[in-house]
Amino acid sequence: MTDRQHIVDSVTATLNSRPEAFAIAHANKIDARGVVTNFWIIADANGTIAATGTSDTEFEHACVAYGIANEHIIDAQGLIATPGYIDIHSHGAWEQSFDNGLEGINTARAGHAMHGTTRQVLSLITNPLDTLCDNLRYVYKAMQSRPDILGAHLEGPFLALSRKGAHDPQCLRDPEPAIVDQLLEAAHGCLRQITIAPELEYGMQAIRTYAKAGVAPAVGHCDADYETARQAFDCGATIMTHMFNAMNGLHHRKPGPIPAALEDSRVTIELICDGFHVQDQILRLAFNLAPHRIALVTDAMAATDCPDGSYKLGALDVNVVNGHARLVSNNAIAGSTLTLEAAVQHVIHLGFSPIDAIEAATLTPARALGFDVPNPITQNPLGLLAPGYAADILLLQQTDWKVAHTWCAGRKIQ
Repeated sequence: MTDRQHIVDSVTATLNSRPEAFAIAHANKIDARGVVTNFWIIADANGTIAATGTSDTEFEHACVAYGIANEHIIDAQGLIATPGYIDIHSHGAWEQSFDNGLEGINTARAGHAMHGTTRQVLSLITNPLDTLCDNLRYVYKAMQSRPDILGAHLEGPFLALSRKGAHDPQCLRDPEPAIVDQLLEAAHGCLRQITIAPELEYGMQAIRTYAKAGVAPAVGHCDADYETARQAFDCGATIMTHMFNAMNGLHHRKPGPIPAALEDSRVTIELICDGFHVQDQILRLAFNLAPHRIALVTDAMAATDCPDGSYKLGALDVNVVNGHARLVSNNAIAGSTLTLEAAVQHVIHLGFSPIDAIEAATLTPARALGFDVPNPITQNPLGLLAPGYAADILLLQQTDWKVAHTWCAGRKIQ
């Protein structure tokens, strides 16, 4: 058995197990609410944060009150405690895609979990409709036994041909009502998000239908102008898929969809913060123009956390050179090899506060899909280190922001 297969098996088994009560002391907490030193956390046997504080005396009393044995108390020794990272747009890792059934889901999830992503929406690439329906069913099945999977994101098939990026043009479709219903039925309620080019025929109607069904429509892979994008947001779209990528860009006489998203406080903006998909100067601009609305995403594909070489994105051949993935057929960018751990590091490197960087990887993506409040999927809200929230906790190194320890819903992954 390879080392990675051992990790996959261990992570999968851990996430299928029951949580245990534990405590963390002497951490430096950073979340969207700010920085707190000498921070402690009590997590109960339901995978919920039961209590937090800063007083050593209160910590001792809380450990007694919640029955935390000494062997279940972790001394963080000044490590940084943050909420677990939440990726609402990624396709795979460790040579596997989320389109590859339960084996692919287990493997790719383990790869991202090793970098602090405790919850993930599994993005599915454009495929024939029957394949998309099968892949949705696999996501639904995986969700029944493990808490780290929030649901599915369909990035296709309702994309503009001219902005298809690395999606198979043979499988692109207009969002006809029958197809919209077919995908909803196959998902059994696991569909969280769907990217739609709103200018397509039936585009606005599909946005309304998905929004009414509790799915977050996202504007992306589109040639929409400013007014069309505004109409899409008024119809119920609440996310912009990886802003700047696979859409018409900013122009002083043709503003396009980007300003429509930036000026609308209802819209969460996905950003791939690797300095390659979007240059650093534009990343800074986006953070400054839309504070508290930037959700870091990876758009990661199967080559994530793997050596350069040949890989697959759906049925398409991809070549990875210097960590950058491109289609063999036309050299188009084919997703990324990014992790949220690296994205957070990059945002801090750009000069933004760690609070802003952590918020963009935790509370903002949680809020985008309604997971910042109690909900039927996770039960407890996500995105903060506070009583009543899920015990999704990271301990990071102080010097380089690397993930040292990870808990998901009270289950220790690493």
